[in-house]
Amino acid sequence: MVDHPKTEQQSLAQQLLQLPVLVAALGYLVDMYDLFLFSVVRVPSLKALGTVPDRLLPDGIMLLNMQMAGMLLGGIFWGVLGDKRGRLSVLFGSILIYSLANIGNGLITNLSQYALLRFVAGVGLAGELGAGVTLVTEVLPKQIRGYGTTIVATMGVLGAIMAYFVADLFDWRNSYFVGGGLGLLLLILRVNVFESRIFQTVKERQVKRGDLLMLFSSKTRLLKYLQCILVGLPIWFVVGILITFSPEFGQAMGLSAPVVAGKAVMLSFTGQVFGDVASGLLSQRLKSRKKAIEGFIFLSLAFVLVYLLVPLQDIDTFYLVCVFLGFANGYWALFVTIAAELFGTNLRATVATTVPNFVRGAVIPLTSLFVLGKSYFGVLNSALGVGLLTIVLSLAALSFMEETFHKDLNYVETD
Repeated sequence: MVDHPKTEQQSLAQQLLQLPVLVAALGYLVDMYDLFLFSVVRVPSLKALGTVPDRLLPDGIMLLNMQMAGMLLGGIFWGVLGDKRGRLSVLFGSILIYSLANIGNGLITNLSQYALLRFVAGVGLAGELGAGVTLVTEVLPKQIRGYGTTIVATMGVLGAIMAYFVADLFDWRNSYFVGGGLGLLLLILRVNVFESRIFQTVKERQVKRGDLLMLFSSKTRLLKYLQCILVGLPIWFVVGILITFSPEFGQAMGLSAPVVAGKAVMLSFTGQVFGDVASGLLSQRLKSRKKAIEGFIFLSLAFVLVYLLVPLQDIDTFYLVCVFLGFANGYWALFVTIAAELFGTNLRATVATTVPNFVRGAVIPLTSLFVLGKSYFGVLNSALGVGLLTIVLSLAALSFMEETFHKDLNYVETD
């Protein structure tokens, strides 16, 4: 009688640490390593390829946009495949593609090759998070699936931090080789991962699976889908603009020393590790995804205003603000989880895979808007306008979104 609570806790821990959760988490670690390695090695790699200082920002934006374009197309491909063939097909295929692309990035000799391989890497990177979160939400009971997706997201952020330290130890080419090697090693672990029972049951039924048109054939589904995308915009405004181009912002602020992009990335993602854990625990405590996400969006607003409006002159203070910006970005796991929970099993992988990639791909119009505004209003004011736009849109979308904390996921979408 006395040991029953302890036994129950052990059972929950065993469920959280089962192989699909661990493999999804490690996969996202490698995914994020590659995704943010480019932010860390952008300047040294471009200089090595002969890019002149005046071209570092536009060439960097071009490569980032190529990567994000690949993620947009890859998100659609892997999402549909995940619902038609299964979550595991995505987990295997996506990591193979981005691992090989990573190795290719270490062998490039010119900017055109770099752009092509960032596009291919983007296609591969697009499948990992959505398939992993979908699998985790379906294999875990609803009362702890928030913990499971938090583990996945936290491991992913650790991958971004690892990218900084690896790039500090090795040159940029070898850093790409390390990422490719880690991905290929992970494929061995994935051999014993099993498919979710929920998907296996739906697979045996005569229902449409992975049909993109179903998202547009229903006004309700389309609005839910757009809401999911808008909620995640502030995260990638911070990552894709404020952190990735932190050296340019530091110069505009007149900081006491040049900003090291890799260090800003590492510190912001160190903050996001704690943010992911905090938002996951807060969501479980409040028994609400929406309330936790809302709190973190307002926190993000506060630190965006500090970053862009407070006259920061000391480099250490700037890096500290990057940590807090990263912490406020810590609702990434909740955002992807709520996207997976909002849709039935026959569309879940499609939504959970495409939504984060459309958010990532939103960096393309966001950076374009930022660059356009920079010519008229300056670097800081242009970024402020874009940032406020993303936050207003995210809060408006969240206000209309359904609460999914207690939702049973064993259902399908019908015409």
